[in-house]
Amino acid sequence: MKTTVAVIFGGKSAEHDVSLKSATNIYNAIDTTELKPLLLGVDYNGQWRFNDNYGETNVDLYQNDYFSGASFVSLKKGTGAIEIISQDSNRSLASFHVAFPIIHGTFGEDGTLQGILKSLEVAYVGPDILGSAIGMDKEVAKRLLRDAGIPISAFFTLYRHNPGQFSFEEIVQELGLPLFVKPANAGSSVGVSKVANKAEFERAVSEAFIYDKKILVEEAVFGKEVECAVLGNEVVKASVLGEIVSAANFYSYEEKYLNLDGVQTKIPAEIGEQASAQIRATAIKAFGVLCCEGMSRIDFFLREDNTFVLNEINTLPGFTATSMYPQLWEHTGIPYPRLLSELVQLAQHRQERETVLKYTI
Repeated sequence: MKTTVAVIFGGKSAEHDVSLKSATNIYNAIDTTELKPLLLGVDYNGQWRFNDNYGETNVDLYQNDYFSGASFVSLKKGTGAIEIISQDSNRSLASFHVAFPIIHGTFGEDGTLQGILKSLEVAYVGPDILGSAIGMDKEVAKRLLRDAGIPISAFFTLYRHNPGQFSFEEIVQELGLPLFVKPANAGSSVGVSKVANKAEFERAVSEAFIYDKKILVEEAVFGKEVECAVLGNEVVKASVLGEIVSAANFYSYEEKYLNLDGVQTKIPAEIGEQASAQIRATAIKAFGVLCCEGMSRIDFFLREDNTFVLNEINTLPGFTATSMYPQLWEHTGIPYPRLLSELVQLAQHRQERETVLKYTI
């Protein structure tokens, strides 16, 4: 019997549309000789939805509305599988063995959804509750990385209840100009601004606070933007490196998903072997420091003198047509369908490990 994999997509965050694109690519790329994919949605209101009349091949969640014909459902632990239960009829509409959550942003990659799946005792792809929560909170992640001796950019933390704790002048004296302002808990460059003066800073702070109660103000690090894909549980491997070349001031949400003509990717990145090896080793170390398993994409800035800083970790990287994570593994020798199968296997292995631990303690 094939393992049924529920690709869980949508969600309440500002990255809902990115999730639709990622889920589309995952669903269409899964090796159906090994796995049976199933689409399970979460709408803008956070409601579980299931559409059993949606197309089975070459789906496009971004173009064709999944939710208009979807039933309201709940999840229930069954015998060897998770049942998708209609809230109207109370009957089982489908079932699955492994969850592939691809809900980006808040409620999807911050540990919330992982907690729901863990409570159902179902295997799920990607880091667990702790790793997801740490990876989502950039400020907590930066402090752990700093304590582990991993180089990061200097930063200040501002809170919505006390936004004036540090003045613009104090921050500039420490970090210089330009600066980056970003929500502590958001992905895909949502709410991120590059600022060069006080007026821009004040606008950027206001925008970032739309998305989070805690924001970061970071020094600008000038250099190549380099990304590394990491894969594994106890045994971890790192991909070749990729380089982002953007015509814009920085790699914004628009550059990632809308204005694709302004972005060029180089895989492998055009950097020396020694710097490449150091970055890949640091990515693996950071993956462990931040309590991650399954997968993550880890981003760096490489300066001209070959020193580098770790910019951030993305524990639920995009799987859109232009996303770096699957591309990096493709260039490392793992084709897209095989990558998805490996991620499912890692999820199953972790669940087996945790089941054994639960019954031996």
